[in-house]
Amino acid sequence: MDFYSTNNPDLRVGFKEAVFNSMPQDKGLYMPVTIPQLPANFIDNLDEYTLSEIAFHVASALLEDAIPADDLKAIINDAINFYAPVVKLGDNVYVLELFHGPSLAFKDFGARFMSRVMGYFLKDGEKVLDVLVATSGDTGGAVALGFLGVPNTRITILYPKGKVSPIQEQQLTTNGQNIRAIEIDGTFDDCQALVKQAFGDAELNEKFRLTSANSINIARLIPQTFYYFNAYAQLLREGKSKVVFAVPSGNFGNIGAGLLAWKMGLPVEHFIAATNANDTVPQFLKSGKYEPKPSVQTLSNAMDVGNPSNWVRIMDMFKDDLKGLNQQITGYSYTDAETETTIKQVFDKYNYVVCPHTAIAWKALTDWQADNTNDEVAGVFLSTAHPCKFPDVFTPEIADAIEVPASVKDLEGKPKQTVVLPNDFDAFKSYLIKNG
Repeated sequence: MDFYSTNNPDLRVGFKEAVFNSMPQDKGLYMPVTIPQLPANFIDNLDEYTLSEIAFHVASALLEDAIPADDLKAIINDAINFYAPVVKLGDNVYVLELFHGPSLAFKDFGARFMSRVMGYFLKDGEKVLDVLVATSGDTGGAVALGFLGVPNTRITILYPKGKVSPIQEQQLTTNGQNIRAIEIDGTFDDCQALVKQAFGDAELNEKFRLTSANSINIARLIPQTFYYFNAYAQLLREGKSKVVFAVPSGNFGNIGAGLLAWKMGLPVEHFIAATNANDTVPQFLKSGKYEPKPSVQTLSNAMDVGNPSNWVRIMDMFKDDLKGLNQQITGYSYTDAETETTIKQVFDKYNYVVCPHTAIAWKALTDWQADNTNDEVAGVFLSTAHPCKFPDVFTPEIADAIEVPASVKDLEGKPKQTVVLPNDFDAFKSYLIKNG
């Protein structure tokens, strides 16, 4: 399978080049030349397959012969070695738990798969692969743990100072080895802009072999389709064959992967894009005018994105058809006050604790269901991070109900290893050159 740039449909590169170059020089994003349709007998019988089997079928269709079958199976079995259960909370209300990986966030799917793919393609003696990544919270920890110890790689993570939770910061700053963390005095959008600027800098590209681990990398997007197919498989076992997904949305890679799965034949009735106060996309869906704006800090910090990179992929899948887009996606946005209220509502109703991002997804699902009553359609909201990562958000009663995983307890007392830089590209560039 070849891949093209969303800014140049005539461009053609192989999967390996798309993974390592991450972003085309024209500043577009890579997409598969054709989106393969999975066989109907596979879709209809998904309930007969395990997660790893589903992942192999989906990846094989998208990658074709880029990686031999046995090698691809080995990569998947190593990367996706945790579960992603669909849990029923109420009538036609289900939660897809995506926080059972090492960093306790859905981004483990993409980060671990991508790190294994890059490790597979890297050869001994090649130039060190410098991976640059901006994070608003969970991406940093997932990438750090996904790449920790991977030979011939060096990971540089930029995060906004004071705008990630303490546990998120511990996950990305306490690793050492081949992982470096930089606190940027700015927002996530600033961090993302610095990374993009680095990719466009001729001197840095001459000196380093640069790539990205953000969701702009196609190797992050592909494995995120796996859990949509697997969620549907679990619903089939429950006797449900119709589904809507409510997806917490920041940089829009998560819902972008769901839409890619839908394009491949997954029978999804509708997608719900749930955002916080950073409501660029919900406003666009209402007005038809796309107006990026500076991000604002919220309780759901991993979604604090004012100009989501992956939106261009979604527009590309719909060929800028706003009518078709609105038929398949509905956007909702919520304030911090509404988020806090929702966390309590979910706990009181189900005795279930959700993180702020997940709360927004549940709220969006229930609001959508109120206007679209259909007993045949299962509503699934995505739980994207373990609630223990946001201890300051909860009331004492709810906090006491959270079971803190051992991996989090192990982080306590580990020294923070980080560098503080201003929101200035020259300072970032100088750091990379001096420490290269």
